[in-house]
Formats: sequence, C-alpha cells, structure tokens
Amino acid sequence: MLRRASGEDVVAVADLFRRSFGTLTFLPTLHTPAEDRRFFERVLLEREVWVWEEDGRILGFAALDGNELSHFYVEPDENGRGIGSALMERVKERRPDGVELWVFQQNENARRFYEARGFRLEYETDGADNEERMPDARYAWRPGS
Repeated sequence: MLRRASGEDVVAVADLFRRSFGTLTFLPTLHTPAEDRRFFERVLLEREVWVWEEDGRILGFAALDGNELSHFYVEPDENGRGIGSALMERVKERRPDGVELWVFQQNENARRFYEARGFRLEYETDGADNEERMPDARYAWRPGS
C-alpha cells in the first residue's frame, strides 16, 4: 500500500535507507544508525515523504523537497516487484511540472531505473559538493520531454 509517511515511520525509514545505501559498496559509511534516525526525523517533518508498506513493513520510500526528489530507496531484496515504479508514479503525480534528483555516477542500476522512467541526464560533477565526495549526476524529469 502506498501512503504518506508519518513520524512513527522514522526507524523503519532510516533502517531501510541504511540497508539500501549499504548495497552501494563504492561509498564510504559516514554516519551511524543513530545519526541516520535523527536525520530522517527531520526529513519526515520537513518534507513530503511517501512509503510503500506491506504487512506492516516499509519496503520503499520517496522524499520530496520542493521539486527535488531528495531520497528514493527500495528494500534491496524487493527490487523488481514494482515498488519503485509505484513510488515514482506518485512522485510524478505530486510534481506534475517536473522533478530533479542526484544520483551517484557509479549507481548504474539507479541510473537505468530513472532513465527508463523518462529522466534525462542534465550534467555530471566530480562529487566535490556532496558529502561522500563521489562523482554524481543531475537528472530531471519534465513532462512532455
């Protein structure tokens, strides 16, 4: 079921983020689980967050900050089931004029996912401006393009 996140979802969202982010083995681990939870407490308060929940488990989430898709993660063992596609459809419904996001250049699976859903590469950077200091890419989806 796709629903709006609530404050009660903090631990589940933060833990899902850690599991999913942990599959990106090329990235350094910069924060503790407790720091992740504190961060996502703010995200759930300040941003529009949607979760996919099944049998009481959150299996994916998308966080919108204005026209920025700031976080988009699916439980690693649940990839390929349509959870990400459903979340992305909701993102586009909520931002019909377009949405932008960052993705690490090495995250080829995510790049393919976004490109298959109409996102276009705008530019790439050397990563000097992100916390991980890893090369990233800016993507945008604009209706009709």
